[in-house]
Order: sequence, then structure tokens, then C-alpha cells
Amino acid sequence: MDIKVRVWRQSGPSAGGKMVAYDVKGISPDASFLEMIDVLNETLILDGDDPIAFDHDCREGICGACSMVINGVAHGPEKATTTCQLHMRKFKDGDVIDVEPWRAAAFPVIKDLIVDRSAFDQIIQAGGYISAPTGTAPDAHATPVPKKDADLAFEAATCIGCGACVAACPNGSSMLFTAAKISHLGLMPQGQPERDSRVIDMLQAQDDAGFGGCTNAGECTMVCPKGIPLSLIGRLNSDYRKAITKR
Repeated sequence: MDIKVRVWRQSGPSAGGKMVAYDVKGISPDASFLEMIDVLNETLILDGDDPIAFDHDCREGICGACSMVINGVAHGPEKATTTCQLHMRKFKDGDVIDVEPWRAAAFPVIKDLIVDRSAFDQIIQAGGYISAPTGTAPDAHATPVPKKDADLAFEAATCIGCGACVAACPNGSSMLFTAAKISHLGLMPQGQPERDSRVIDMLQAQDDAGFGGCTNAGECTMVCPKGIPLSLIGRLNSDYRKAITKR
């Protein structure tokens, strides 16, 4: 495949950026999107140019590091797929592909396609933990967990913290991320001691980090590579109302 890639290039956080076009030739349809960027970077290096900076790690759709808006869609055109698992067969020979970083006030650009997602760390540090007594490990079935709760908690826990929900949201809100992290602990017996303080503190950290408010646009769940449902935001709001009433 021969394609044209228009990539956002920005040398640093305070520098101005612009879209720069590159021709990439002879790409296999079986290559991943990141492998296509790798090929482009090899060409840029050989030509003496600065390679495109982008986040990546496991390249298995697990770590959440890869973060690109491809043709206006976070992670690209294939649903429930991270950028690293997107393959070039989803595009056509001769296509023009626009590649940009996450766009959100809480995710400032560091360089090119890399953004600072440490705001997510601030939310987790505010309440994404449980209290557990020290000592030997408890028996596996010492604390029964209803199957329905276990399934819902596991669904919420699949969030990989990539930030696509923020990039897709017209308000730059991280409510789907925060809801997933609050719900997967709040649904389990081990997460009950901090349940009320967790939802209050994590939402406050979200606001302090500069994320926007949620207006139920639903764009977040449409681009989430793990399919985190919008219903978790409803669960978060319910927990928040109860916690505020108790406080």
C-alpha cells in the first residue's frame, strides 16, 4: 500500500505545532498502524530528520500507552481496538490519514503525539486503593462475592487508562475512566471501607486536574477499546449522591 500520512509535529510543550505530510510506500496490509509509523520513522532517520515521537509499550492492547487520534477518531476506525492493534488493512491504497495526539486541557502535548497523562495518576492517588490487613493471605472463598457483582467489577477493571474517553469527549471529561476505577473497587467487599471517601476524593481530583464535566454525550464509550459501558457513570453519580448525603 502507498499512503499519505499527515502527522501533528510539535517540538515541545510550549512550541507551536502543525500538520506535516509524509508519503509512506510499500506498506503491507498486515502491518499494524504503529509498524507503519516505525517504517516512516526509519525513513526520517535515514534522511536526517527528527523521528515522530509517540507513546507505545506492550503493543498488545493491554498497557494503554498508545494514544493517537486517527482521522478524527481516538484509536482509529475499528471499534474496541487500541491503536497498536489496528492494522493497515482497515485503510485503502492511496488513503490520506491524519494522525494527531489526544486533545484535552488536562493532557498537554509533550512532543508530537505524546501527551502528559499524569492527571490520571492524580485521580488514582486520590482514592484508587483499598485497606487490607497485613499477614497471611486469606482463603480464596473467605469473602463470598455474588457472581453479578464480580462480573460487573471485572468489566470495570478492564479499563487500561489509555485516555481515549477524554480525547473523544467534547468536554474533555474523564468521567468514564474515573467511573471505571471507582466501580471496580466499590462493587467488591474489599472496597467498602473507603467507598464514600473514594468517590468524593477521586471526583475532586478529577476537577482539580482540569478535566471537563460530563454531559452524557456518550462519545467516550464509543471509542473505549475495552467497551467500558456508560452505565458505570450512572453508578458513580449514585455513589456520589449517597456519599455526599452521609457526609
